[in-house]
Amino acid sequence: MRLSELQTGDKAFIVKVNGSGAFRKRILEMGFVRGQEVRSILNAPLKDPIKYGIMEYEVSLRRSEAVLIEISKLKEDVVYAVDNDKTDGPENEVEETDFRDPPLSDESDLKKENNNVIRVALVGNPNAGKTSIFNLASGAHEHVGNYSGVTVDSKEGTLRHNGYKFILTDLPGTYSLSAYSPEELYVRSYIFEEKPDVIVNVVSASALERNLYLTTELIELEKPMVVALNMYDELEKSGRLFKHQTLSEMLNVPIVPTVGKKGFGIPELLENVISIYESGNNSHNVKVPYGRVLEKSIGFMCRDLLSNGFSTLGMPKRYVGIKLLEGDKEVENAIREHDKGKELLARRNKEREYIERLLKEDPESAFTNARYGFIAGALKETLSEKTKFEDKTTVLDAVLTNKYLGLPLFFVFLWIMFEATFRLGAYPMEWIEWIVAQAGNLIRVNMTEGPLKDLLVDGVIGGVGGVIVFLPNIVILYAFIAFMEDSGYMARAAFIMDKLMHNIGLHGKSFIPLIMGFGCNVPAVMSTRTIESRSSRMITMLIVPFMSCSARLPVYILFVSAFFPRNGSFVMLGLYSVGVLVAILTAILLRKRFFTKEDTPFVMELPPYRMPTFKSVVIHMWERAKQYLLKMGGPILVASIIIWFLGYFPQDVQREAQFDRQLAQLDSLVLPQTEKEIRVIEIEHAKNTEHQVNSYIGKIGHFMEPLMRPLGFDWKISVSLLSGMAAKEIVISTMGVLYTGDSEDQQSLQTRLLQEKHPDGTPVFSPLVVIGFLLFILIYFPCIATIVAIKEESHSWRWALFSVVYSTGLAWFIAFLVYQTGRFFI
Repeated sequence: MRLSELQTGDKAFIVKVNGSGAFRKRILEMGFVRGQEVRSILNAPLKDPIKYGIMEYEVSLRRSEAVLIEISKLKEDVVYAVDNDKTDGPENEVEETDFRDPPLSDESDLKKENNNVIRVALVGNPNAGKTSIFNLASGAHEHVGNYSGVTVDSKEGTLRHNGYKFILTDLPGTYSLSAYSPEELYVRSYIFEEKPDVIVNVVSASALERNLYLTTELIELEKPMVVALNMYDELEKSGRLFKHQTLSEMLNVPIVPTVGKKGFGIPELLENVISIYESGNNSHNVKVPYGRVLEKSIGFMCRDLLSNGFSTLGMPKRYVGIKLLEGDKEVENAIREHDKGKELLARRNKEREYIERLLKEDPESAFTNARYGFIAGALKETLSEKTKFEDKTTVLDAVLTNKYLGLPLFFVFLWIMFEATFRLGAYPMEWIEWIVAQAGNLIRVNMTEGPLKDLLVDGVIGGVGGVIVFLPNIVILYAFIAFMEDSGYMARAAFIMDKLMHNIGLHGKSFIPLIMGFGCNVPAVMSTRTIESRSSRMITMLIVPFMSCSARLPVYILFVSAFFPRNGSFVMLGLYSVGVLVAILTAILLRKRFFTKEDTPFVMELPPYRMPTFKSVVIHMWERAKQYLLKMGGPILVASIIIWFLGYFPQDVQREAQFDRQLAQLDSLVLPQTEKEIRVIEIEHAKNTEHQVNSYIGKIGHFMEPLMRPLGFDWKISVSLLSGMAAKEIVISTMGVLYTGDSEDQQSLQTRLLQEKHPDGTPVFSPLVVIGFLLFILIYFPCIATIVAIKEESHSWRWALFSVVYSTGLAWFIAFLVYQTGRFFI
């Protein structure tokens, strides 16, 4: 019987995991080992993937992956491999020798005694709470998300405790130290290359059996280590009794109960780190027992490593021997470069055949089963059964991932997010807009005429002030995104959308970077490294820029509130939907034209729902607001000054004098006051227009205008779009400089745009132009930071330049289609 055939609500036992490569390795590490109980919980709204429960946590698998797992309804049908002395042949006898590396030298210990700096690496599974501990301990404000892949790179923070300076490094979440994913390779490389003084293994107390698998691998590294038993409150709520001190003695590793989000246990954790650091204890006297067959093969590998001089790898010999037997490609490549690498690999192959012949399973499965067997035995002695069962996650999933309600509720939630961003943000936006206007008018009235006054009013306040008014909208948007991430709903969004993503050749995990892209494209591109398949990863990072990031939001709100005030939320939702549609079509094109089909296993943990803490959401909102404000004082201010300079110079004295004479002549005429005021406004407008046309920026705009005129864009719109290549917010600051209002009043930018006319009196921003402009902003040229992120993640400028050319060309074509087709019908 196959796992895919298991009916919802039924239970069974794992018999065998078929398949090969990355999927099989990951599925074994996540607990799908022989004899383990698994239950089918529910199907996604589109019938695929399926949520399963195993080892007290939940994971989603596609049917195409679940069919590779053999199960039985009866535990008696599970056949266990034989591992005893009778099966060992004389050729495999090996002398019992301790091949573990010696402890730290006295010189190293002396160095420690003279150093009050402790470098600590936080290592643990996704969702174990590493970043919560990191934030509380160091005071850093990294975002804590309740789904896999939030920490996509290491973060560093510092603190002082009991005379020591701690340098904490928050490493990416990983299920093991194999060569399956970039996170695993990064964590392993960091430990061996950076050599932290102490490893803090953060373990989720609510899923001990699965989390302790990584602990067994860390023990093999023979590094000083402390285990942080995090989310200990959840374990206590379940009514369980955990003798963590007994387990600590078994592993010879300190275990400290903690609750990261509340700070419980953090001081004790730091005290244990200091104790381990000062003692130099690296758990050399403990090793994970693998049984006689595997231990004999490990012994042979260690003996050959020792006799052939492989001590320069920088890894413990026992660890290298195990990884070679498991078929770890990174370790294999390191051995292959050695003079006697071929002989050692030949020996390895012989031992792998020996293991398969005796245990009737491949070495990877044998080692994984042995580790989980060791963990199960240890927990049987130390962990009691649950007495209280909370079904909050089950009840919520029954609604939020329901086959009829799941998708509609997801889109309703997105609509609420946009509606709140648009409506609630309007009030503080008006207050900030009033403050900006008053500041501009204050300078206009009290400063003497001159370039400095014009720079402050039109350059600084007109440019930066036009952007800063949208800060409340940015904060509200990020509050919703933070809630989705922290609560665990983001992982459900990937679960719900996997079938659709799979149909366009992507992975359900691709949906997480795409959702993150609504906040900022840069971390979204970086988070694609959690996708194991290179082709899916490449396609995802190339379509992320079509997700409307928060930098585009001020442009949308400016034009939507000015030109579509009654249907703002629907227009916003339409823009975001168009971005998603363009991303889907682009993904299909890229899959067919540039990347071969590569099915990626959808193996993703579904964490339990947790109520986000108010502090966590506020910190996330503040961090984003701070980044936005820093942009105001950095690139946007610089860009505004540059745009103002290009628009202010060169000065034509003769032309200015000619307009001044017209104004003087008007003063001498006897006209009604109203008519005279109208004539003054007309002359001032003509003066400003003539100056802008002949300025440096006017010349640049008119050079671009023939290319942009078929889209209905004048030279000012063209220049604004050009400036937006650096950062989309600069589009508004540029417009704030170019579309100047009444010289005696700091009018809002919305008012100035609504009043802008062509020489023939027609409005510059007709509905077709506005729609085309918004679509152009949505699609064209990712910002410079996103381009750099694509280059870094793809390791190629070619794909970064492809993103620039493709997106800009597509934006021009769609805007052209909208304007020209619209003119035909309207």
